Amino acid sequence: MNDARRDEICAVAIAEIFRGDGEILASAMGTLPMIGARLAKLSFEPDLLITDGFAYALGNVPAVGGGDGPEPIVEGWIPFRSVFDLLWSGRRHVLMGATQIDRFGNQNISCIGDYRKPTVQLIGTRGAPGNTLNHKTSYWIPVHSKKVFVEKVDVVCGVGYDRAAALGQTSACFHNVRRVVSNLGVFDFETPDHRMRVRSVHPGVSIEEVISNTGFELVFSEPIAETRLPTPGELGLLRERIDPLGLGSKELRA
Repeated sequence: MNDARRDEICAVAIAEIFRGDGEILASAMGTLPMIGARLAKLSFEPDLLITDGFAYALGNVPAVGGGDGPEPIVEGWIPFRSVFDLLWSGRRHVLMGATQIDRFGNQNISCIGDYRKPTVQLIGTRGAPGNTLNHKTSYWIPVHSKKVFVEKVDVVCGVGYDRAAALGQTSACFHNVRRVVSNLGVFDFETPDHRMRVRSVHPGVSIEEVISNTGFELVFSEPIAETRLPTPGELGLLRERIDPLGLGSKELRA
């Protein structure tokens, strides 16, 4: 019997977004994104370049948060200026967070409310515009709610498919918002008009729960798939090698 926890199911779903990427930089921002990227490297994407989350390129896959696993093997230094070389060449897949995201994948991490006088100030636009217009971008959202999945984001930081199309082919030819993973399911934009589609719901989650926690109309494909469980081998990697301290579970709200 598979006793996978919800965070482990999310880790596998995150790992799957890197499938087929090959030798590129996996910029995984957050605990579960780091766990998922490391799982991908140890299983089906051995050529992925992973980092310590700061500035070192790793030659092996140490445990997240330390533990009794192997010591990190540092293969190189990636100062901030060098990230742009990978970014502009498209040799990067970033997994960011989203305080707000809409049906076309426009993302907000800047502020809530009118940007001229916001009710909540967030971290700012950061590199989201350049990320979304130059290489693959995906999102990890640990709490799926109507406050996050909104009809219209208050500020556009990451560029969605509708705005990318409005920019024209020259500006948006490398635009690729691949996947959104939340604590409830997996979503993509593989629809004729690039509206967000339910790719799968996690085991134990109903489609009604997803709908009631989303602030816009989603696209569904019949039958609705269930997110796959970790294999026994993946569970072993997660629990013994990648996340022996169980840090991934702390990122999900009980």
